[in-house]
Amino acid sequence: MSAMGQEILVSTNFFFTNQVDFMRGKVRDVYFIGDNKVVLVATDRISAFDHVLPNAIPYKGQVLNQIASKFLNNTKHIVPNWKDVEADPHVTIGLLCKPYPVEFVVRGYLAGHAWREYNAGKREICGVSLPDGLKENDKLPSPILTPTTKAETGHDLDISYEEIISQRLIKKKELDQLNKYSLALFAYGTKHAAKQGLILVDTKYEFGKHGDTITLIDEIHTPDSSRYFYAEGYAGKQANGESQRQLSKEFVRQWLISEGFQGKEGQTVPQMTGEFVKKVSDRYIELYEHITGDTFEKRNYANINQEIEESVNNYLSNTQTTI
Repeated sequence: MSAMGQEILVSTNFFFTNQVDFMRGKVRDVYFIGDNKVVLVATDRISAFDHVLPNAIPYKGQVLNQIASKFLNNTKHIVPNWKDVEADPHVTIGLLCKPYPVEFVVRGYLAGHAWREYNAGKREICGVSLPDGLKENDKLPSPILTPTTKAETGHDLDISYEEIISQRLIKKKELDQLNKYSLALFAYGTKHAAKQGLILVDTKYEFGKHGDTITLIDEIHTPDSSRYFYAEGYAGKQANGESQRQLSKEFVRQWLISEGFQGKEGQTVPQMTGEFVKKVSDRYIELYEHITGDTFEKRNYANINQEIEESVNNYLSNTQTTI
């Protein structure tokens, strides 16, 4: 399917070797292979305010898949992860894990949801106490963990360490290890971002178990799962009470708000113009290059479905998969 002469991958409908199930998420198509593998296709769909937007964004899937792929490779020394191979610019194949029912959000700065809670008068978030006198986007005394439950529909909900234990969602020993992994990954992400002239503001990590092994799953340090500020000018903007320059998909949310949409009942999702779609695509490519430090190489969309099918099936045929 094309948009403005550019190709986009809106959705997929494959049947891979040994495929047993399929699930379509907001932006990714997930194929289950045997009882041990998963094929994750990052489409060019884009979501905001828990809605999939009507326009897909050229290269967005490639951007997110390749950022996550790079950081999964570079953090294996910190925690085992689910990735086996990047089979295609839009596709990663890896281990099927049983997810924990909690997402691990790490915050180094007071922004987004945490700032809204703080600004409303709360001085404790997910059981973590915060000092008085902080401003929006201030650096926190040290990074904090603010876990959330995984909601099937609607918004995720904050949950404290004590509540996770009391509700028997995760065993204490495993929760302590998950907390350590999350903070160690955030420390790595913070150092990498600093080298790129960026600040890793906050991010979320998801974990599962593969057998008895705690395993990092899903994406990591992408602009859809993380918030970045530009380091240059940060201090001056904070001193003057100005908004920070962000490197995330926040600009898409701001456009939707300006068009009268925040995902509330009765609101209509606005259509993006071709010009705005290209602007969003260009921004995602800019995000890729700033975050990774690599030059983005645009894939050829001409035979994308055939290329994905062949590369995935070739990999699956050449690896042992338990059925």
